Amino acid sequence: MPERTSPELLYLETKFASLMSYGLSLKVLAEALPIGAELNAATMRNHLLGVGQWLEEELGEERMCFIEGCERDWEDLPRPDLPLTVGLDGGYVHSNEQPSRNEGWFEVIVGKSLTAEKESRCFAFVNSIDEKPKRRLFEVLKAQGMQMNQQVTFMSDGGDTVRELQLYLNPQAEHLLDWFHLAMKLTVMTQVARGIGAEGSETRTAALKELERIKWYLWHGNTVLALQTIEGLQDELEPENDEAEEESAGKLRKALEEFRNYVENNRKMIANYGERWRAGERISTGFVESAVNQVVSKRMVKKQQMRWGKKGAHLLLQVRTRVLDE
Repeated sequence: MPERTSPELLYLETKFASLMSYGLSLKVLAEALPIGAELNAATMRNHLLGVGQWLEEELGEERMCFIEGCERDWEDLPRPDLPLTVGLDGGYVHSNEQPSRNEGWFEVIVGKSLTAEKESRCFAFVNSIDEKPKRRLFEVLKAQGMQMNQQVTFMSDGGDTVRELQLYLNPQAEHLLDWFHLAMKLTVMTQVARGIGAEGSETRTAALKELERIKWYLWHGNTVLALQTIEGLQDELEPENDEAEEESAGKLRKALEEFRNYVENNRKMIANYGERWRAGERISTGFVESAVNQVVSKRMVKKQQMRWGKKGAHLLLQVRTRVLDE
């Protein structure tokens, strides 16, 4: 036993510290064990980060593509289980670095994988420093028994980071843009449109009608007509003499431009949501929203005034997700 801390104590330290603050974890251990003054919050933090680093070194090498073998080999595999569903979303943690354009926050990507039997596993990483994001996700799916002939549905908000992460992990993968994020962007633009001109004005009425059309085109997966309608609405929102009306119309034009780019970048991930909904299939990543709260917010944001370094937060998340997955 070359280490100064016994494995049993190290296990308790890392488990408690991943679930609650270092100070509170120390108080709990002091109540139950004769640890004396040898252990303090800084030591406990170092021990947890050491375990997190060990978990990082356990991962295999990162690869761009994890699809192995050929289709003939996949046909010889046993009959696969029902599809896996993987949701990806992001959260933000207060940084201990000097505030900059991002106002002192950095992004954490959180994912949750569900089997047909509702068994789940979660994972998380700080995307700006993680060197093995694909390997991390692949190992989670592998631990749930994923085969190359098994269907996997990836759902995300369409951001650049998660869009690249989910590619080339499974030949039977289906990539779906979360309907909730689409609907929320349209809801915001509808609120802006209601501020154009006076009640019942021609410009406001036309904008609201076109936004409703865009929503239903996307609900049925018709990205061609949706993009055409977006461009047509942009052309209709010409500057008017009314200054107040022009301000709102300008905001809507800007929002429409951003939304058009968003739809174009993710058009291959936009499905027929109405058809999926009627078939009882998932169309939203609501189950991942709860995972972000459970993995990140409860330990690192809510009721926690401390700031985090990217490396420390990343290693803590590796331990915390293992503890939450039992």
